[in-house]
Amino acid sequence: MAENAACCACSESLSEEETARQLEEILEEYRDKPGGLIPALQIAQSRFGYLSETVLKKISAAFNKPYSEVAGVVSFYSFFSTVPRGKYLVRACLGTACYVRGGKAVLSALKKELGIDVGQTTEDRLFSLDVGRCFGACGLAPVIMVNDDVHQRVKPSKVGELLKAYAAGEKGDAQ
Repeated sequence: MAENAACCACSESLSEEETARQLEEILEEYRDKPGGLIPALQIAQSRFGYLSETVLKKISAAFNKPYSEVAGVVSFYSFFSTVPRGKYLVRACLGTACYVRGGKAVLSALKKELGIDVGQTTEDRLFSLDVGRCFGACGLAPVIMVNDDVHQRVKPSKVGELLKAYAAGEKGDAQ
């Protein structure tokens, strides 16, 4: 799976025909592979930005699985989204170390700065907000991730500055 999950076509308006063509390419590669469902879902999400009901129905048909089974896989794994996400996925760690070192305050600052709650996306589709339970950087707590960028020892007072840098294209991959 060579696709970058942070890179998606979600900001571009793909025609229905183009979406169908790209989805068929994905399904052609994975439908007959054992365990191919999850990679197919991951690649579809990276290409389209999220997994729409139409995409899920086509995937379930291609894998000869009930829609409820495919939707169950999608709802089980927090990585998957059935709603459009922003260009930047901001995840605040609320694992034990991050929580006791101020992770909850960092999350509150993110909510306030972005004007959204966990699981939501800003109106301009620039940022989506989510939480994680551990990013494996406990000694650097509190930690947030913006797409694949890890930010350590984040202070609530610096959250606005960090987000503005992403909005201006000064941080991360401006794809």
